[in-house]
Amino acid sequence: MKIEILGTGCAKCKTLEAVAKEAVAKAGGFHQVEKVEDLLKIMSYGVMSTPALVIDGVVKSSGKVLSVDEVVSFMNGASSSAEGSSGSCDCNGKC
Repeated sequence: MKIEILGTGCAKCKTLEAVAKEAVAKAGGFHQVEKVEDLLKIMSYGVMSTPALVIDGVVKSSGKVLSVDEVVSFMNGASSSAEGSSGSCDCNGKC
């Protein structure tokens, strides 16, 4: 499983990266966590608000810092879309 944290280095982006690493440790197994700061790559995902969590190429959340349990839940497939997870607007993940 490949986990990407999209963000340019702000405090929230760094916090989500740490949370994701803690979630990987909690979930067990081998999962790659990569910090993506390249603006072109971030834009290629359609993310308008960082930080964003991407799992296996699918944006799961953007615009907020998740809890460890929320990241583990996404890792376990409990939520299969980003709907309702965007913290930047009221579009329910449709923008």
